[in-house]
Amino acid sequence: MVLTINLYQKAGGGFLATENILQEFADIDRIFDPKSIAIIGVSSEGLGFGRSIFISHRSIGYEGKLYPVNKRGGSIEGMKIYSSIEAIPDKIDFAIIAVPAHLVPSALEACRSKGVVGAEILSSGFSETGTPEGIALEEELKTIAKKGIRLIGPNCFGIYCPKSGLTMLPGPDLSRKPGSVALLSQSGGLSVDFGYIGKWRGIHFSKIISFGNGCDLRETEMLRYLRHDPETRVICVYIEGVADGRDFFTALKEVAAEKPVIIIKGGLSESGSRAAASHTASLGGNKAIWEAALRQCHVTQVENLEEMSDVALTFSLLPPREYKGCAVMGGGGALGIAAADTAEPYGIKVPSLRKDLQEAILEVLPKPGSSATNPVDIANPYVSPKYIREILLYASQDENIDFHIVIQLLYHYKALQLNLGNVKLGEITPYKELAKVCREAMDIGKKPVMLILPNIRRDEDDLEIEEVNRETRRLFTEAGMPVFDSVKNAFNAVASISRYYRYRR
Repeated sequence: MVLTINLYQKAGGGFLATENILQEFADIDRIFDPKSIAIIGVSSEGLGFGRSIFISHRSIGYEGKLYPVNKRGGSIEGMKIYSSIEAIPDKIDFAIIAVPAHLVPSALEACRSKGVVGAEILSSGFSETGTPEGIALEEELKTIAKKGIRLIGPNCFGIYCPKSGLTMLPGPDLSRKPGSVALLSQSGGLSVDFGYIGKWRGIHFSKIISFGNGCDLRETEMLRYLRHDPETRVICVYIEGVADGRDFFTALKEVAAEKPVIIIKGGLSESGSRAAASHTASLGGNKAIWEAALRQCHVTQVENLEEMSDVALTFSLLPPREYKGCAVMGGGGALGIAAADTAEPYGIKVPSLRKDLQEAILEVLPKPGSSATNPVDIANPYVSPKYIREILLYASQDENIDFHIVIQLLYHYKALQLNLGNVKLGEITPYKELAKVCREAMDIGKKPVMLILPNIRRDEDDLEIEEVNRETRRLFTEAGMPVFDSVKNAFNAVASISRYYRYRR
């Protein structure tokens, strides 16, 4: 990332002069795009972290040079295992260290002496243990880092960067499709889980960073890096504690003024705070204080990964603006009523459509049992997608409508399949045409479409329904239309976007 950025820093009542910070983050850039990686602690057999992360990089298709290292030597998958990093004849950009904790400082020092720009330490056994030995070992790492090597970890799962082919533990099959969503996380497990959620939800990542104990690079510096990262548009964060609260909230407010930030704050309950202390040596903090501070920074606080994925997906796909009015369409009056009731607490209106538009929509709807007021009741789940297209286009003409919710009960095609006999569910479910016409309506009407895809049928006989729903979700998200399991999740995500852009306005 080569940057010329105007930084303004308040000084008394005015501002300091513009400062050129060209290439401030050059070393961090090289960490995310290494041309060569040494993996220290790779065994020729077994299931250790070093071997696993080596195989994961081969599996995901990392195109750079990999150098496995173990003092015993040997080979792995036809490649020589070097006895030390010094024995590697070539230049190394990045190192992954997976050896017992007491061996990590010497391994890191060897990397620094070799000229390695950055390293991630997967090993645990440092300050998170709470022991004098673990704390002292981590202090050694900090001392080495200050001599000139950037460090992720220890006690982490590492970095996932689909563009460069970097992957984290244990991610051999994460997606290689890059996107605009980043995650900073103290938790390794949560990091890789979010990566896999993104794979089927249609969230594509610029970077995921599991920084664990964060003895060098951690939440605040990485937030500032992502603020200026042109590949990142949406920033997600999981934190248990911060090194410097004042600096963190200063950075958070600066970043949120330019890019949406979504945060899960772990350790806010008494028992959660105890768990955070043993997990990453973090202090959870007071719930009320944290929540108030996050609101003041205009970030979106969420409770779990499901909510984070809903909000991140919506931020990444919907145009950046405030959304107030919604047109709801689905097969069944109760569904529409429930959707309208759900919208109101989130500050979203489901207004009646203009009379002329209602009349035009009624001409399209099947009869009897349908309604065109808003919610639009299309009466049955088998209505052809071509009629849904027309309804969306009519509703888009109403100036009070900002976006559309389309509720589709595709599981009802299972009953139709049973009645028809020897036919595959995917062949009679018009999900491909549905995605096509919804995208066309969005392009013509200039208003986003969001799909709600409930599934109440989850018996062992209903696996085909899951397959159809997965394919439907993929087609919609690839076409730029987010998909949700419930209207509540959709309205919550839209409300989060609206709050953020109302602040930015």
